Amino acid sequence: MKKERSPLWEWLKAFSIAVVLAIVIREFIITNYVVHGESMMPTIQDGNRLIINKIGYEVSEPDRFDLVVFHANENEDYIKRVIGLPGDTLEYKDDQLYINGKKMKEPYLTHFKGEVFNGNLTENFKLEDKTEKAVVPEGYLFLMGDNRRHSYDSRHIGLVPIDQVVGKVNLRYWPIEQFDFSFKK
Repeated sequence: MKKERSPLWEWLKAFSIAVVLAIVIREFIITNYVVHGESMMPTIQDGNRLIINKIGYEVSEPDRFDLVVFHANENEDYIKRVIGLPGDTLEYKDDQLYINGKKMKEPYLTHFKGEVFNGNLTENFKLEDKTEKAVVPEGYLFLMGDNRRHSYDSRHIGLVPIDQVVGKVNLRYWPIEQFDFSFKK
């Protein structure tokens, strides 16, 4: 004789499975991030809500110009742009980025460069000036905020270990009118 299952029991099972799946997804695959500060303006603004892909860098390496969230210290995570990858030399000269001696385009800075009236948006420097390294070492990244004059980044804190990167920014979902999932531009 087959026993009838209670509808309450079925709902409890479904709810429990949903909670476990949500925890697994949040812990290991994606997470929500709320931006605090203006170091990534105009690309990302204070109060923006983002989805971070936590598993992407488990199977691949960061790409140049990815937006990443990393553990800056025990209490804070920062969002910055990948500028230097392992093996890279880098230099800023006359507001122009050079990676391994090659001039690089940074279209995400166009807005700010148009507003600068006195001097450069990004000061002149070489990687060695900021990190005492001529080349970004294996296992590290050189990260910078898009708001170059007001960003606390690798120019100040040094190279960031790749294992401190939480993940890549995949999506801005708030505010809704700024919904975006293409941050390499």
